[in-house]
Amino acid sequence: MDDRQEFQRRRRAIRLRLQGIPHKSILEKVRRSRGWLSKWQKRFEQQGISGLRTHSRRPHHTPGAYSARIVRLIVRTRRRLVKQKVGLRGARAIRRELYKVFGKQTPSLTTINRVLQKRRLVSTPSEIRPAYFPKPLTTINGILHALDWTCRYLEDGPKVYAFRTLNLRTRACTQSIATDKSSETVIRHGLQTWKTLGIPHFLQLDNDAAFCGGYKAPRIFGQFVRLCLFVGIELIFLPIAEPQCNGEVEELNGLWGHAFWKRRQFTSFAQVCRTSPTFIYWYMTEHALPFLDDATPQQAQQHESIRRLLAKQIVRLPNPLPITAGRIHFIRQVKPDGTITVLNEPWKVGKRLARKFVWTTLITHCRRLEIWYQRSAHHPWRLLKDCAYDIPETVARLKPECVHSHMARHRSRCPEPSTR
Repeated sequence: MDDRQEFQRRRRAIRLRLQGIPHKSILEKVRRSRGWLSKWQKRFEQQGISGLRTHSRRPHHTPGAYSARIVRLIVRTRRRLVKQKVGLRGARAIRRELYKVFGKQTPSLTTINRVLQKRRLVSTPSEIRPAYFPKPLTTINGILHALDWTCRYLEDGPKVYAFRTLNLRTRACTQSIATDKSSETVIRHGLQTWKTLGIPHFLQLDNDAAFCGGYKAPRIFGQFVRLCLFVGIELIFLPIAEPQCNGEVEELNGLWGHAFWKRRQFTSFAQVCRTSPTFIYWYMTEHALPFLDDATPQQAQQHESIRRLLAKQIVRLPNPLPITAGRIHFIRQVKPDGTITVLNEPWKVGKRLARKFVWTTLITHCRRLEIWYQRSAHHPWRLLKDCAYDIPETVARLKPECVHSHMARHRSRCPEPSTR
């Protein structure tokens, strides 16, 4: 509202009132309510003509405001922590230092962050624009599973590992409890999952050595990678050191922690194995999810068309496992020097895409590596590079029973795996 026009309207109303014009006639002329006229008439009687101007709505007293001394101490502490060679310098570290001075009257984390942002000592959230990340669930077509592990310590010290695979569409999951996270353990978990949840088209996972095969040499195809290729699964390795990219299964890990692990006191690995099925049963049959319109994962899974791994197929798995015709995907963030790392080997993308995410696809039977980039979800994918990728061993054909319908278009580009 224009303050000048409103001021003139108030003056006119008071002038008419001083002339003895009735309230009803004044209100018809200025088109305002009786309460409005009463307010400004009272203000005029108390403060004169200046009282008709708009006053600031800022409160006269702000009990939550921080003093100049507190501001100085926060800024001084921040600058001192920044100069230290070891230690943290964020709001929590500053609050710990201030606690020595103020005790229970120490400013809150919100107050400290507000002071730091106002003094431009930290970046505000609006200044940090994360790069667009192409989420697999919205990028590919087909059944997508997510795999991850978490660990806890028993009272006497040993670790307990919990592996979980989650169907990202139905939220159905499987769980395996183990004492290690070796590739053999991951393979056992995978085989058990595919017998119950079915064989997915895609499986997204992080870059743990147990999944990818290790970091000792370039172009290593781990045993779990070979197994997935053999049964027709396309792996999607998420960005390195970005656990939030696997947020759905990370959330499930957290649910297991506070809904199961913290509610019991475990004294042995056998006890964990014995009681763990109760969590899976509760999660699958009773844990209704808003994501599924308050259905349970078990109810949602009933509508999923799946292809289970059969016991006879497990018995016939070759040993050793070959590299099979198929595709492996890597979502990578371009480093400041313009490179990405795929299977322990650097590939040049370009500095202009530094800190952007690219989608890299290794086609084993074509022996090709493709690097794709999508500016945003509203832009088309663009092929940046199509490079030869030598695989120093024979690439086996994918068995017909393992071929998914979604593979047909990609297999037509390079239908026959080369043999060497």
